Order: sequence, then C-alpha cells, then structure tokens
Amino acid sequence: MKLPIEQIKVLLAEARSGNRRRLVVVSGAEPWCRELATEIIHQAPLPECRWIGGQAPEGLQASPPGRPVGWLGGESTHLVYDAFSGFDPNLFGAASGTLRGGGLLLLLAPPLDEWRNYPDPQQARIRVAGFEDQPLAGRFLQRLTEIIREDSASLTLQQDQPVPPLPVPLPASPSAASNDPECRTQDQAEAVGAIQHCMTGHRRRPVVLISDRGRGKSAALGIAAARLLLGDSCSEISITAPRLGACDALFQQAARLLPDAEVGRGTIHDQQGRIQFAAPDELIHSPRETSLLLVDEAAAIPTPLLEQLLERYPRIAFATTIHGYEGSGRGFAVRFRQHLSERCPQWREIRLEQPIRWSPDDPLERFLFRALALDAAPAKIAVLPQGREQALQFEWLERDQLIADRQSLTDLFGLLVLAHYRTSPLDLYQLLDGPNLQIAVARQQGRIIATALVALEGGFSTEMAEAIRLGERRPRGHLLAQSLSAHLGMQQGACLRGARIMRIAVHPKLQRSGIGSRLLGLAGEMANEQRLDYLGASFGATPELLQFWQQRSFSPLRVGLRRGASSGSHSLLVVQPISSEGRQILQLAHQRFHQQLPQMLGDPLRELDPTLALQLLSCPPARPAIKLDPQDWLDLQAFAFARRGFEITLPPIHRLTLQGLRDGAPLAVEMERLLLVKAVQHHSWAETASRCGFSGRRQTEAALREAVRALMHHYSDVRPVTTGE
Repeated sequence: MKLPIEQIKVLLAEARSGNRRRLVVVSGAEPWCRELATEIIHQAPLPECRWIGGQAPEGLQASPPGRPVGWLGGESTHLVYDAFSGFDPNLFGAASGTLRGGGLLLLLAPPLDEWRNYPDPQQARIRVAGFEDQPLAGRFLQRLTEIIREDSASLTLQQDQPVPPLPVPLPASPSAASNDPECRTQDQAEAVGAIQHCMTGHRRRPVVLISDRGRGKSAALGIAAARLLLGDSCSEISITAPRLGACDALFQQAARLLPDAEVGRGTIHDQQGRIQFAAPDELIHSPRETSLLLVDEAAAIPTPLLEQLLERYPRIAFATTIHGYEGSGRGFAVRFRQHLSERCPQWREIRLEQPIRWSPDDPLERFLFRALALDAAPAKIAVLPQGREQALQFEWLERDQLIADRQSLTDLFGLLVLAHYRTSPLDLYQLLDGPNLQIAVARQQGRIIATALVALEGGFSTEMAEAIRLGERRPRGHLLAQSLSAHLGMQQGACLRGARIMRIAVHPKLQRSGIGSRLLGLAGEMANEQRLDYLGASFGATPELLQFWQQRSFSPLRVGLRRGASSGSHSLLVVQPISSEGRQILQLAHQRFHQQLPQMLGDPLRELDPTLALQLLSCPPARPAIKLDPQDWLDLQAFAFARRGFEITLPPIHRLTLQGLRDGAPLAVEMERLLLVKAVQHHSWAETASRCGFSGRRQTEAALREAVRALMHHYSDVRPVTTGE
C-alpha cells in the first residue's frame, strides 16, 4: 500500500472544518500497523496524540489497557487504540469520548478476516476456570468487524490492499452557540439556570439533567455551583457520584470560576462557602447539613440509594448519561422517573442534545453507538391481554444466531441495559462469548421480550475445593461454588455442579405476569437434564427480590457483609437443591445460616435493611423451642410491666424477640421493626429512635416495653407461674 498521507490530510482537514471526529482503521500484521500509524502521526501530522496500547512509538507515552487511565475525564486531540494489546470495549468507548471534534481515532487491528480468532489479551476478563483450553468463539469481534466494514464514514486501510476512496464529506452542521459566555451551548445555559432555580425556588422540586456523553452536563453542575457561591445563594454545596473521578469536569469548571478559592482533591473552599464531595452511602448514613446536593452520573448509582438521597435532601439536582460506557442510564430513566413523579410531582427534566466537543452529526459517535450497542433498546410491543401469556415462545438461544439476527441481539441487550444500571459494553462481550453462559429467552411475535442468563459453575476436585475453602484459590467465574466453600465452609460445596442465574430481565410492559417464573422453570428443567446439583443466584438484596426467590422455593444461604459498590445493597445468595447430594449439603448450609444470622445481625450486618432482616429471620428451616427459664420470665415481667432497665434485661429480650420473629408472632409491623433494630441489631437509643420514628429514648423505651408485653401475652401458655406473682 502506498503511504496514504495525502488522503489522511484531506480527511483531517474535513474533520476540522466540520468539528467532527473520524475513525481510521489500520488492519494487518502487528508491525505493519504500528509502523503505518507512526508515519501517519508524524507526517499528517497528529499533534498531542495519545496512544492506548502496550508499545507506543518514541515520543508518545503508552497507556496499556487494564491500567487506570487518569486522563479519561479530560479531552484528547487525537487517539490511537492498539487492539493488538487487547480490545477493551469499555475503555475504547470511554477514550473515544475524550476525543474533540476535528480529531482522528486510529484503530490498529489484526486482518479483519482473522480478527475473531486473534488471541486477544482482554479475553482473560471473560474466561472461566475450567474452560481455559477452550477457544472463545470470537462472536463479539466478528460483529465489530462487520460493523467496521459497513461503516461508510470511516476509512479502513488494509495491508496489501489499495487505499480505498475517502468517506463522502458531510455538509456543514448548524451551530447552537449560547448567549451565556461561560456556557458552550444553549442547552448547557438552560441546565445551569435550572440548577440555580432548584436552589433559590421552592423545596422538593428537583431537576434532572439527561444527555448522551459529551453534552456538558457535568460542567453545567460545576458552573451552577460556582455561581451559587458567588451569588451568596448558599454556602455549602455537596457533590456525590459513583466515584470521585466522575466529578473531575464539575470541579474543573467550578474552580475556573472561583480563581481565588483553595482547591483540593474533591473540595473547593472559597470565602463565600464550600463545594465538597461525599460518597452516596456516606451522605445517607452520616447526613450532613448542606444547602444543595448535586448528584453526577446518577444512573450508575443504585436506585435505592438515589431514593434515600431524595428523601434526605430537599434541594437536589441529578445528572445522568443515557448512553454510558460504564453503565447505561435507561434503567434510571424508567425506574427513577417513576419514583420522582410519586414523591416530587413538580420535578423538572432538562435534556442536553447539543454536543460540546463535536458536531451533532458526528460520524464517530454513530459508529460507537452501533459497535458498542449503546443504542440498544427493548422491543416496542403491545401489552398482552390477561391470560394470553401462553402465546409467548420460550427457547434456549444459540448465540451464533445473535450475529446473524441483529434485531434479536438489540432486543436482548436492550432488556439487560434497562434491567440493570451497570450494564456496559463489556457485558456485550461476555453475552456473545462467555464460555459457560447459556441464554433462555421468551419471544412475542418473534421479538425477544424476556431473558435469563445462566452460568454453569462448580464441579471442582476435592483438592481444589479444599484450597477454595482455605482461601488459597479463587477460580474465576464460579461465584456460587466459591461462596459455598470459602464463605460457608462447606468442604464439598465447590465439588457440586450448579447453574447460577446471572440476570433475569422482563420487558417493563410484561412484568408481574409470570414470565420470570417460567424462565426460572426453563432453567430448572435444564439443570435436571444436565444432572446438576443446584440452581442458584446472587443479587443485591431487597425485600421484594427476596420474596420473589422465596416464592419459587429458593432458600437464602448467605448475606454479604458489605454493601455492593454497584447495587448499594448487601448481596444475597439463594439456592434451590436439585440432586440428593446437593439437597444434603445445601440443607446443612441453610441451617448454619439461620443459626449464625442473629449474631451477624448484631455486628457485621447491623446496617442491613430491617425489613429484609425480618424476612430472613422468619424463614428458618426448623423452629427451635423457646429457651427461657423461670428467672428469665421474671426479668421480662419486670421490664415489660415495671421499670427494670433494658440493658440488664437484654439477654432474655433478645431470645424472646428471636423466637417471636421466627414464629411470626402477631405483632404490629412497627413493633417488629423496633425489636429488631434495638434487641437484635443493637443500635444506640438515638439511632433506634431515628430509624423507628420516635422523638427520643423515653418514647423508644416505652414502645419497647409495650412490644415485649405483646410477645409475652402471645407466649402466655408457656410462661411459668412463679410464687409471688
């Protein structure tokens, strides 16, 4: 191939004149691709070019895939993505999002006909122990290759092939400049004004900024925060996001408008006030006095946490990306919108459509949406009339079908994006190529409207199972099998063969119609046919989800000790035994879980949602007899009917409470919650009063005495009659 420098110069000039980004694919042998990219960088030239890959040319610093990249929150002039070092779809999308209009993205790749069989280092992220020797199918890379070939707006340079014609130049696109000198677009100016009004207007009228990437929503939060401090509208502004790095653009904009402020990592101090970052769970568990709360990248924060923030902070603004590389905002848009409308009916939504860094008709953005399935959405369907669920077709998918049937892939991935706030392009990679994955779907008139992703796990040798139990080995991709051995101490747990339900997603219009249960039934049939030992799942626990699984004969075996970063909830492991060996081991694990749960609730699980804790306590495998002697009853009487102190009566109150909660004693919900929070989870008087809606210790203690009296009356037939009574 003749060096295509003149063609690159023409493409570069057209990109600059239209403020667009262009993709150039360089495909061939690894040395040839790197050499050609180096010549393009030096001769076009491409100044300030960033190189993502293992071997950058002299003068350029490489950012290897798999390592944190500090500049992803900023901007780039030109980029090279070296796929020979591994194609990470999340990193590819995030890095592309930093590229300014007028820039080129060079993608270095193996020959397109061979790419799907290339031993990509990033495949290690979706490989599973026990499948190491099995080559991955390469479906994700095959699909990517097909989209590259079809993209008429990109330039593909292939080794030993002539230089193809340049993409057709695009007409000039109209600009929408803002009259506000500090805002890049009119959309951004409107967003800034809405945030300011959220602070100065009526309480409980939150604003939500929604946009694709690159529209300046984070910068709008920063501009508004600085203006509010300068205008003396407020003195304390709190910022939260899934992680501090997600707020870089916000703090940069605020610092730019507050030149005299003292700027630190996650904080800006000015004479007028302070802007400070705090993690979402910190704002909930340690509430702070703040004039305004700004929530960036809200879609990547679990909805339950967002709901709690909304309740605790009367002046709040949210910003979220609809199409994100770290997770999509579609689930946020559906679920949280509904909650906002119920709790704050006068909330306001602002959509930012005009891009900041590139033109509205940017060719690279269109390519990314297709290649990374950022535009995937559930099928548009009609609601089934009641009783017509039988018209659905249930089947196991052959994943090769998804490459040929793009509509089904879009329907399927769109459901997963909608159902889970952390679905990312890497999940598409796993969906297509995960070696232990099986996919069940339900169709309505040919369109996928529900799915269950099932991963095969376990089956390890006795020696490996023991190493897992001792914490010496952690085989990738075997979450339940590993937990049975390492967390529950079941020596043979990892030897069992099981299937884990990774995700269940049902179209919003068809939820609560039994489709999820039918998919579980399909998974159970598969597990029986393959003679597995159990079917299980692990998920961010909520009372509703626990009820769903319990109603389908799944038993809880473990609660995670810490809240998950992605769900904001404690993880819960549930299983349904299938084989006799599985039933024997898992019933023992179930018994141990319930024996240990009360002690766990008193220390590592003190912050567990009380409603969830009550559900877990009320479903033991067996109900042991009450263990209270005559003296215990005398002490309980003295507390319940007189003025004996709670602390010195705690042991019998604790035992009586556990018995009552496990037996389902007829107590008011408020009494159950109070007894759990104080007698089982051992919260302080102040915390108990706050959690149970009392004014202070005196009122809380009076309610506790009443609750204990109610329990004693329930067990009056076993209460001993003592002398002097």
